[in-house]
Amino acid sequence: MGILVDRNSRVGIVGITGLDAMAAAKDMLNYGTPVLAGISPGRRGERIQEIPVYDTVRQAVEEQGVNTMLIYAPPAFILDAVQETLASDIKLMVIPTEKVPNQDVLKAIYEIKAVGARMIGPNTIGLIHPLERVKLGAIGGDKVERCFIPGCVGVISRSAGMTAETAHMIKKSGLGVSTAVNIGGDALIGTTPKELLELFERDPQTKAVILFTERNILLEEEVMEFIGQGSFSKPLIAAIAGKHTLHMLKKPWLGYEKIADESADKWSEKLKRLKAAGVHVADKYDDIITILQDLELEESWVV
Repeated sequence: MGILVDRNSRVGIVGITGLDAMAAAKDMLNYGTPVLAGISPGRRGERIQEIPVYDTVRQAVEEQGVNTMLIYAPPAFILDAVQETLASDIKLMVIPTEKVPNQDVLKAIYEIKAVGARMIGPNTIGLIHPLERVKLGAIGGDKVERCFIPGCVGVISRSAGMTAETAHMIKKSGLGVSTAVNIGGDALIGTTPKELLELFERDPQTKAVILFTERNILLEEEVMEFIGQGSFSKPLIAAIAGKHTLHMLKKPWLGYEKIADESADKWSEKLKRLKAAGVHVADKYDDIITILQDLELEESWVV
């Protein structure tokens, strides 16, 4: 149950000798994630947090059976790392690295989709499946249960910080998280909310989904079309950031009044369309708590 990862995930970390990767690896291991290999050219034979390090992805696959990859390479080397991962027939990769060149991201997305693989990110804090105690990336830090406890609510978030805040709202409602995914904050990302909704629709553990995104982002347009086609049958709660920045723009000496008015129209129109599509819209973030409680979801998956 849940989506993307479970106890069958066998995780490798590209760039494991970097500081961010080492910190993430430690927290992932402590949480219970099966991290079996690290990849860092020229460092084969070393061990990081007792994780064996290999020169190539191919070696990690052959010797440890790695099937999921967390990629902490520098921006200029992300495309190479993705291509090497795909060459080893790994179908899921998560990329925390930010500021990856757009042309490299476009190439990576094209090559990933061509072989039926999936990329989360770039510029993501990761994803987590609390019931299976598997997380990829720094999500949850070293005190995961402060926000992420097992449950029946999926989370899709554009913001890293709001991924945890959303999980905290779910916890305050008396429920927990099935899978939480930070899709990434860059302009181009590998997996869209609509694609994740397709997975959540088929997941028996997930009874509802919360989507956090930002104004002037077109990703919700795809979501509204998807829901309008009747392709998603579970309750969807949406929160869109940016309402108050519209008022900040309305300063006569800045000359932004027209821009602010147009943005406000787009923002309010987006909310109307979401509501018309049957989406539960949270006007304030803690409205999520009451919306979830009103849905009266049953976490029948618990054993």
